[in-house]
Amino acid sequence: MDSIKILVVDDESRMRKLVRDFLVRAGYEVLEAGDGEEALDTFYKIKEIGLIILDVMMPKINGWDVCREIREHSKVPIIMLTAKSDESDELVGFDLGVDEYITKPFSPKILVARVEAILRRTNSLSREDSLEVGGIILDKAAHRVTIDGQDIELSFKEFELLSYFIENKGLALSREKILNNVWNYDYFGDARTIDTHVKKLRNKMGVKGEYIKTIWGMGYKFEC
Repeated sequence: MDSIKILVVDDESRMRKLVRDFLVRAGYEVLEAGDGEEALDTFYKIKEIGLIILDVMMPKINGWDVCREIREHSKVPIIMLTAKSDESDELVGFDLGVDEYITKPFSPKILVARVEAILRRTNSLSREDSLEVGGIILDKAAHRVTIDGQDIELSFKEFELLSYFIENKGLALSREKILNNVWNYDYFGDARTIDTHVKKLRNKMGVKGEYIKTIWGMGYKFEC
């Protein structure tokens, strides 16, 4: 655990110190950045960052834009910290590839527990880097999907959703279960966000979109 580097990004030095102290006590190595520009500089400069804790409202470059740029290069787990509790903000974050969304004020002990849970999940998912079924090849390492040899462009969350479907092919999956596993979050809002993502995913998959079966009143099942 002590070898894992965590980047904490927040323009409030008091908040950074609070988070840092609890993470260091838990055995992590902590890096700090006071704005979005410094966060990106650190991300590109320091190799092997294991997780990023990122505030939304920051000077120079906001948290959304930092997250968007990092996701173009890396699947490093990201926890967003924000004073906002707007459901639409949470959905934006998840679609950008945020792993967790925590609203201030929060318990530092809970934050550390979420960090540990995300790192465990990330390590377990990385064991199988390539999935293949029914003419679909999903390469996790390259973040690439091909269908019958043709590349298809997916958002980060669409990619994660397809991965989860393939890994659980043949199983009936409730919307709540999909949210908790793909979004890695105890989501209390409208579960129909899943329907929106599934619709987009099916359209991009063309005829292979029929592999995602709707189970009325429950959720979905991937079958080919």
